[in-house]
Amino acid sequence: MNSRFAIASNLARSLRHAAQLQCRRYASSKTMTVRDALNSAMAEEMDRDEDVFIIGEEVAQYNGAYKVTKGLLDRFGERRVVDTPITEMGFAGLAVGAALKGLKPIVEFMSFNFSMQAIDQVVNSAAKTYYMSGGTQTCQMVFRGPNGSAVGVAAQHSQDYTAWYGSVPGLKVLAPYSAEDARGLLKAAIRDPNPVVFLEHELLYGESFEMSEEALSTDFTLPYTAKIEREGADISIITYSRNVQFSLAAAEILDKQYGISAEVLNLRSIRPLDVDAIIKTVKKTNHLITVESTFPAFGVGSEIIAQIMETEAFDYLDAPVQRVTGADVPTPYAKELEDFAFPDPDTIVRAARKVLSAE
Repeated sequence: MNSRFAIASNLARSLRHAAQLQCRRYASSKTMTVRDALNSAMAEEMDRDEDVFIIGEEVAQYNGAYKVTKGLLDRFGERRVVDTPITEMGFAGLAVGAALKGLKPIVEFMSFNFSMQAIDQVVNSAAKTYYMSGGTQTCQMVFRGPNGSAVGVAAQHSQDYTAWYGSVPGLKVLAPYSAEDARGLLKAAIRDPNPVVFLEHELLYGESFEMSEEALSTDFTLPYTAKIEREGADISIITYSRNVQFSLAAAEILDKQYGISAEVLNLRSIRPLDVDAIIKTVKKTNHLITVESTFPAFGVGSEIIAQIMETEAFDYLDAPVQRVTGADVPTPYAKELEDFAFPDPDTIVRAARKVLSAE
């Protein structure tokens, strides 16, 4: 018994040492991919709280479909990193039950398109239980995975569900852009007593971003507020997830080619929506476009415009707001058509110039 305990203790010390070396490697480079940011956030929260566990398809032995959970099985064992059969309804329901009993599951959907198989568990069980129990039963858990289109994966694997989940009371909905966003927001989501839908983007996983010393701390979390990624004076671009990247590129084009100063606001949180930040940037620039990859009808941009209409921000607009969205069609498989179906920097530049010329 003592021998087994000694072996276990030595193994735990080795794993902690490996984690410290990994953190020092990140700290020395001062850059991190979104994939590594998510991985380190989960590892640290699992270290911090033994009730946190990960469940989903291929999350353990295969290290995750996108390698976001790489190394976590070896570090925490099969009781806390759980491979499941291909049944989103089944493992999401199991995780909701575990959350209702006081555990803190992280559910990985291989794609949020597949979360439609589990939408009854996410919406009718996880999101509504706290309200329906009169505030006596919490459901602390995170649903995470890639959301929206990748490249050449066609209509059934490309939909952006931000607006869908953003409309549901009882859910928090987060959509990170950078590695710092991903790390700070995921750690906050895991600690949140409410169910959180955490919408990542597959094409951002391999992107590297500068990391502050603060963001590398094990205590680092981010509030559910928007962030100004680029200051500007002439027009505001409000966006989230991968479209922050396109919006920043568009802002650079607007500046260099047209002398237009664009402010880029990264929402980060969809529900709760940082209405104060939206009002503030509109008051500053008096012009606005929204950018998203959802369908045009009933989208995030529509909600932003409604909030502006219902607040004092409307009086500060000097031109109508322009929405930049995905096309109103299922995502095409052919690359040439797929390229037309979603925003890019040129689309955003055209929308900004249209708003400014409408004065």
